[in-house]
Amino acid sequence: MKVSLFITCVSDIVFADVGKNTVELLERLGCEVDFPAAQTCCGQPAYNSGYLSEAKKAMKQMIKAFKDSEYVVGPSGSCVGMLREYPNVLKGDPEWEQPAIDLANKSYEVTQFIVDVLGITDVGSTFEGRVTYHPSCHMTRILGVKEAPTKLLKNVKGIDFVELPVKEDCCGFGGTFAVKNADISGEMVKEKSRHVSETEAEYLVGGDMGCLMNIGGRMRREGKNVKVMHITEILNTHVKEQGGVTA
Repeated sequence: MKVSLFITCVSDIVFADVGKNTVELLERLGCEVDFPAAQTCCGQPAYNSGYLSEAKKAMKQMIKAFKDSEYVVGPSGSCVGMLREYPNVLKGDPEWEQPAIDLANKSYEVTQFIVDVLGITDVGSTFEGRVTYHPSCHMTRILGVKEAPTKLLKNVKGIDFVELPVKEDCCGFGGTFAVKNADISGEMVKEKSRHVSETEAEYLVGGDMGCLMNIGGRMRREGKNVKVMHITEILNTHVKEQGGVTA
């Protein structure tokens, strides 16, 4: 199965290991992964801020970049959710509406792809530690991915998985929301940090680095010793045949 990696801006610029783990995980599951170099931002920051014409330029570039891809897979539910919105944004455009539909139909967040397309719920990973999972708003509410991440996590050998209280609450990031509404955002992430502490988890895991960056930053300022990890880092941790855990 051929897969094109949609790296996303945050992973590309700040968290390169997320892209690395995504590729290695997909290849370990039998996929052939390529990287269309023409890809750029999905356009979400501009779109959410009301700059529609600028957002459309990014969207059209993304459509061209992934035109020949069989599947498009990314490590961010938020960014992939934006790809799924392209048909609504470009509706009525005689040149771009159908290509937008084509891209949306073949685009998946990585855990969604593993569970729903590959049909795998146990990737054979091993990880020891107490883990809780933050389901980001865009992944669950826009993209509709709710069960795939936790299905995969619960099947990781050695993991101590605990549900996050009030997990459906937003962490306060929301991209430009955190900038435009800093005080409200600060109170929201403060509450999310408290809920993470209630689980006594050693690791906070999620599928959107923007949210994890926000929550992790708050917890560090509070002096909390909780490690923040993208879900692919845990799913790409496995035991080699000769023994020993490797990531």
